[in-house]
Amino acid sequence: MSEGTIRKNIHIGAEVEIVQKHHQRSGELTNGIVKRLLTKSPNHPHGIKVQLETGEVGRVKEIVEES
Repeated sequence: MSEGTIRKNIHIGAEVEIVQKHHQRSGELTNGIVKRLLTKSPNHPHGIKVQLETGEVGRVKEIVEES
């Protein structure tokens, strides 16, 4: 299981790589800083949904750096 699928591994201010909904087919990743955690459950098989400081929303695929 990827670390991006477990909510407690992701913190506001952490740098992450997300895949946005419209990039799911291509798998294109977007890098950014977590502003809000949108998934309420402790884990999610496709990644925890977050909002970045830029306003972009997607599921965490990779945690780049812990804050």
